[in-house]
Amino acid sequence: MTRHIIGILRGIRPEEAEAICAVLIEAGLTTLEIPLNSPQPLRTIEQLARTFGDVATIGAGTVLTAQQVRDVASAGGTIIVSPNFNAEVVAATQAARLRSWPGVLTPSECFAALAAGADGLKIFPCSVVGPAGIKAMRAVLPADTALYAVGGAGPSNFAEWRAAGITGFGIGTALYQPGQSADAVSQAAAGIVAAYDAM
Repeated sequence: MTRHIIGILRGIRPEEAEAICAVLIEAGLTTLEIPLNSPQPLRTIEQLARTFGDVATIGAGTVLTAQQVRDVASAGGTIIVSPNFNAEVVAATQAARLRSWPGVLTPSECFAALAAGADGLKIFPCSVVGPAGIKAMRAVLPADTALYAVGGAGPSNFAEWRAAGITGFGIGTALYQPGQSADAVSQAAAGIVAAYDAM
C-alpha cells in the first residue's frame, strides 16, 4: 500500500538517523525529508540514501537555493521540498533529475509552480487556507495535481483534508522531535499510519 505521507525529520542528527529511519520504514512511512536547517543534513541524507535508498525515498526539506539542490543530489537525495516556490530551485531540481515539491499557498503560486515543472505541490502552511480553501483550489487545478497538506494537517483531521481534495500529508512534530527515542518515534508513526489507513 502506498501511503502519501512525507515524514519531516527536522533537527535529526546523523548519529540517530539510521535508527529513526528504520522504525519509520518498518511502520510503513517510506518518504523521508531531512530539512537543511538540521544538524549536518547532507551527511544524514548521504548515509540514509546509502542505507535505505532501495526501500525508501530520501530527500531534503527547506531547500532555498539551486546550489542546495545540487548539494542534495550529490549526497544521494531524490526529492526536494521547499517552504516556498522559487523557479530557479524547481529548474535545478529538474536538471538534477530529482522530484520537486515547492511550497505554495495561492492559486497563482500553484499554477506558476506547475508551469515551472514542479512534480507536486506542498500547501504550506495549510492551516491558513483550510479544507475549504483546498476544495476551491482543487476545482481549478489540473485533476492529476498532487497536493500535500503541511502545517496544520495531522492524524486527527486526515479525513477532512482528504475529502477536500488533498493527496497526501507532510508530518513533522507529530512524528518526530529532536531527541526523541526510536521507540517513541515508532509509536507516533504507528498512530499516524493507523489514522491514515482508516480514512
